[in-house]
Amino acid sequence: MTGFLMSFVHAGRGLVFGVRGGRNMQVMLAVAVCALVAGLTLGIDAGQWCAVTIVMGLVLAVELVNTAGEGLVDILCPEHDPRYGRVKDLLAAASLIAAIAAAIVGMVVFLPLVLERI
Repeated sequence: MTGFLMSFVHAGRGLVFGVRGGRNMQVMLAVAVCALVAGLTLGIDAGQWCAVTIVMGLVLAVELVNTAGEGLVDILCPEHDPRYGRVKDLLAAASLIAAIAAAIVGMVVFLPLVLERI
């Protein structure tokens, strides 16, 4: 198998590891599935699909980076060190910001459609 094709194998393994090893990733993935179902049910338009897809991808990618970064910190410093704790806090903050942005996009896209149906 070529190096290019192997990169997809490695990425797939990383995705499986991220989903299996991270509770937060599982939650984010479940929310992404709910957003996909809501989008199909409510019939969002192409622009809305773009916004929803971009923020879903952003949240999932940042959560994988967070998981990888925290794992690396744990390897480099198994004992507690406040400097490494700050790194983990920064990684978590990046995930939080991405999730908040996705929630705002979700409210902008879905809330009017839900209220319209009530």
